[in-house]
Amino acid sequence: MPLQPLRIVDANLNRLSEGLRFLEDVARFLLNDATLSQQLKTMRHNLAEVTKPLTAKLLSQRSSEHDVGISKENVSYEQEAKHTQQDLPGVITANAKRAEESFRVLEELAKLPEINPMLDSVRFERLRFTLYTLEQKLLSKILRRDKINQLSGLYVILDRQVLAGRDELDIASQIIRGGAKIIQLRDKQGNRGKLLPLAQKLKDICTESGVLFIINDYLDLALAVDADGLHIGQEDLPLPVIRRELPIDKVVGCSVTTVSQAIKAQDEGVDYISVGSIFPTTTKKEATVVGVDMLKEIRQSVSSPLVAIGGINEDNISQAMAAGADSIAVISAILGEEDIKGAVQRLTAQMNLTEKS
Repeated sequence: MPLQPLRIVDANLNRLSEGLRFLEDVARFLLNDATLSQQLKTMRHNLAEVTKPLTAKLLSQRSSEHDVGISKENVSYEQEAKHTQQDLPGVITANAKRAEESFRVLEELAKLPEINPMLDSVRFERLRFTLYTLEQKLLSKILRRDKINQLSGLYVILDRQVLAGRDELDIASQIIRGGAKIIQLRDKQGNRGKLLPLAQKLKDICTESGVLFIINDYLDLALAVDADGLHIGQEDLPLPVIRRELPIDKVVGCSVTTVSQAIKAQDEGVDYISVGSIFPTTTKKEATVVGVDMLKEIRQSVSSPLVAIGGINEDNISQAMAAGADSIAVISAILGEEDIKGAVQRLTAQMNLTEKS
């Protein structure tokens, strides 16, 4: 067999294995994503199994010290690191592209008559396309990671019907000063065209304060104001459609009332799950009251962040926290109070005490 093809195979297998291992470690250690980590690990192991018959021949042809391009390759990677790898997403992209390019080289080499009997070109092609998908999943989770980490405090829903004409921007400012981590804009009756200017101003206020801004239901409005995310219910557009239309750095939350709905939402890529109504609520009279026991069951069934909602106030917030909620969503407990900032501070303090106990 000619020398050059085997040396090219060897070089690209090494690049490919290194790139896959890096991506696998990101999924495993940074995201704690067992599924994604296992998929990348399986790909790496399959690669080793497929090329195992060639191991001895590849090693016998390896000659790193005589590689005329080794110094240039090192310089190239150093330059790439300086210009495109300033952050983790850049490093992920660089390693994924490195692996994908190596897959393509191996795919083409496997078509050569002298190599074809030992390597399957079609298999490398399939693995390459699989990696494209895994790269997208990995990047999307990394880009949303910081937002998801913020889903651990008080989540205030700015319901315009409950506000009944009060100044939304002033109320939002008080909510933020009180210490809330997330604000959701909800308006089930308003005109979206008229809602747009308000949503944009709320987005600006939240961005300046480092608070997540979520739009309820309206995908087009979330896109128009570049909101941090979208919250949907069981009757809204399907989660896969929402995920396809939203930029990959945006979070998506979904309301559920059962364990099966929660598992389905997690499987479809939701970033957080809203469970409720935990207690009877006057805000949404037709809401199904599921109780803290359902919250506990869902906590045992999914790993996604859980947001408890429905009838939660100072008297019962500790029960929702103890049942497994990562965040508490409220409406009337804040918007029904005259001292908005003080109400947020009291609930936040109660949450902190529950976490410490």
